Amino acid sequence: MWTFAVDLTPDDNGTVMATVRDVPGAHTFGDDAADALARAEDALVTMLGARIQAKEPIPTPRRVKRGAVVTLSPLVGLKLSLYEAMREAGIGKAALARLLRVHLPQVDRLLDLEHASRLDAVVDALRAVGRDVAIDVRRCKPTRPAA
Repeated sequence: MWTFAVDLTPDDNGTVMATVRDVPGAHTFGDDAADALARAEDALVTMLGARIQAKEPIPTPRRVKRGAVVTLSPLVGLKLSLYEAMREAGIGKAALARLLRVHLPQVDRLLDLEHASRLDAVVDALRAVGRDVAIDVRRCKPTRPAA
């Protein structure tokens, strides 16, 4: 699971600054702590997407014992895992496109954290680079869906 710790700091103008500890540049602000935390997810996805574009490694989130966190969506987590598996195996986008027998723009979309790729396409890509996906559903504290 891709869960990152977030530091929430009151600003002198009444807003709250959110800084993702393990990802340099992933910071934003909000009207209050809840707003700042919601915006932190967007900032985090933007910075991680920039790291993919720059062919840089994805920072490994430190274990979080308490405090504010951002947990990325399962699809974004799978895309990050695909990118890291490709780096580890030395497989570039063109090579993955050949393995999957798809056009290069399709691989670009698989690595675009903001594109709503089909889950089966990401799973197929992970298998092509030697990774399998396991799903684990656990009990948690219920939350209300966003409006």
